[in-house]
Amino acid sequence: MLVWIGFLALVTLFLALDLGVFNKNAHVISVKEASIWTAIWVTLALLFSFVVHWVYANGYVANPTNITPNDASLKYITGYLIEKSLSIDNIFVIAVIFKSFKIPMIYQHRVLFWGVFGAIIFRAIMIFFGVLLINKFSFMTYIFGAFLLFTAFKMLRKQEEEEEFNPKKSWIYRNIRKVIPITSQIDKERFWVRKKHLLVATPLFVALIVIEIMDVLFAIDSVPAILAITADPFLVFTSNIFAILGLRSMYFFLSNMLKKFQYLEYSLIAILTFVGIKMLFVHYYKLPEWASLGFISLALTIGIWISIKKMNEVTEE
Repeated sequence: MLVWIGFLALVTLFLALDLGVFNKNAHVISVKEASIWTAIWVTLALLFSFVVHWVYANGYVANPTNITPNDASLKYITGYLIEKSLSIDNIFVIAVIFKSFKIPMIYQHRVLFWGVFGAIIFRAIMIFFGVLLINKFSFMTYIFGAFLLFTAFKMLRKQEEEEEFNPKKSWIYRNIRKVIPITSQIDKERFWVRKKHLLVATPLFVALIVIEIMDVLFAIDSVPAILAITADPFLVFTSNIFAILGLRSMYFFLSNMLKKFQYLEYSLIAILTFVGIKMLFVHYYKLPEWASLGFISLALTIGIWISIKKMNEVTEE
C-alpha cells in the first residue's frame, strides 16, 4: 500500500510542478521545449523500470501473478511502449479537436493538463475493472483478444477509407450543446464566462470534454492491449500513467509532424494484432517477455523507418 501511495504522491508532485511552476504562465510551447520535456518524461518512465525491479525484488507490492523482478521490469517497459505507441492516434485526434474549436496554441497546454488529470482518474477506474474481470473470469482473455483483433481490423479499414474525424459533427458535441450553454468566444484561459447572468462554457471547456470522452474511447482499446502483457495492477497502472503524463509534451513535439509518420498507423495495427493473438493463446502458450518487447520495438522501428524513407523520396522528387 505504501508503494501505491508513494507513486500517487509522485504523480501529484509532477502535476503540481507542471501547472504551478514550469507552466504557471500561459505560453506557446516550442518544438525545442516540447522535445526536452518529451525526453525527460521518456527517461523518467524508463528509469522507473529499475524502481519496479527493486519493488518486486523486495516484495514491497502485492505480486498476484508471481512474476520475477526481471520479468516485472520487462512487462512494465512493454506495457509502457504499447500505451505510448497507441497514444499517437490520440495525439492526432487532439490536434483535430484543437483545430476544429480554434483553440490558440498559447492555451492548449492548460486544456491538455486538465485532460491528463481526468484521463488518470478514468484510466484508474478502467484498469481496476479490467484487472478484476480478467482475474475473476479467465474467459475474459478471449473476449479482450478478439476485441483487439477487431480494433486492428477497424484501424486497417479506416486507413483504406481515409475517414476524417470532425468534432463539431460528432455525437459528443451535439449532446454537449443540449445540456450546456456554449459560447464561441475565447476569454483567455477561462473554461467558463458569465453572459447576461448566465454561466456559459468557452471553446476551451468544450474541447476539454471532447478530449476526455475521446480518451475514454481510446482507453477501451489500450487497456485490453496492456492486459495482454500483464494482469498485475501495479504494472498496468504505472506504465499507463507514465504514458499519459508524457502525452502533452509528445503532442507539442509531434502534432506538426504526424502526417510525416503516416506508416506508424500500420505499426499500431501490427501491435494490436500481435497482442490480440497473444491473448487468445495465453492459456496454451506464453511468449517470453523479451519476445513481446522485441516485436513491439521492431514494429515501431519499421513504421518510423518506412515513414522517413517515403518522406525523403517525396522530398527528392
